[in-house]
Amino acid sequence: MSGHSKWATIKRKKGAMDARRGQLFTKLAREIQFAARQGADPNFNFRLRLAIEKAKAENMPKENIERAIRRGAGLDSDAAQLEEVAYEGYGPSGVALFMQVVTDNRNRTVSEIRRILSRAGGSLGEAGSVAWLFDNKGYIVVSMEGRDPEKAFELALDAGAEDVQFGNSTAEIYTAPEDLQLVRQAFEDARYKIESAELSMIPKTVVSLDPAETLRVMNLIETLEDHEDVVKVYSNLDITEEALAQLA
Repeated sequence: MSGHSKWATIKRKKGAMDARRGQLFTKLAREIQFAARQGADPNFNFRLRLAIEKAKAENMPKENIERAIRRGAGLDSDAAQLEEVAYEGYGPSGVALFMQVVTDNRNRTVSEIRRILSRAGGSLGEAGSVAWLFDNKGYIVVSMEGRDPEKAFELALDAGAEDVQFGNSTAEIYTAPEDLQLVRQAFEDARYKIESAELSMIPKTVVSLDPAETLRVMNLIETLEDHEDVVKVYSNLDITEEALAQLA
């Protein structure tokens, strides 16, 4: 299983603290609101559908989801003016960081992100400084409990997937961004449990560090993702099992 998935898995195991629940819902609402600008009907707006499903997976109340859709679609007069921004930078030991942000105040957000990076021994980079280290891909994780890996592999390739990697109980499926929905639908039709499906930035190569330095970078990533405006942080850090055990 890739570091991308292992990091997501360990965070799920740690669980979301109640004190962060409201902040999490705020972040999810912003994702929904921004996606709804392209249309309020998730049947015709795949990005909105992904955002809604992500919110439901976190048990976000239905009324919160519906309110975010209305605001994003311009149906509520008090809707904040949001913009989507990508920031690039470096963590300790030169680990590349690609940060996706939705904000109503770009100046405030970039100042706060720069401060978080600086305190952790990182730095904010120029646009394009690390983006070239990542590929924009569709990324799907499905449960493999009771499933035949060979059949899953054939299903993925027949549906248009580019690559499949198998872990202990899951399969990670990589697609071109435009094929994400088709491949996901193929696995849904075959009654696989979809654990997650998203557009993701996948590192072309990874950086391996010792466990202590790995934890230092992981803590920085977690601090960044705790920021209200930060939707997702991608890195090219190779997360070892030893580091994950220490974090857990």
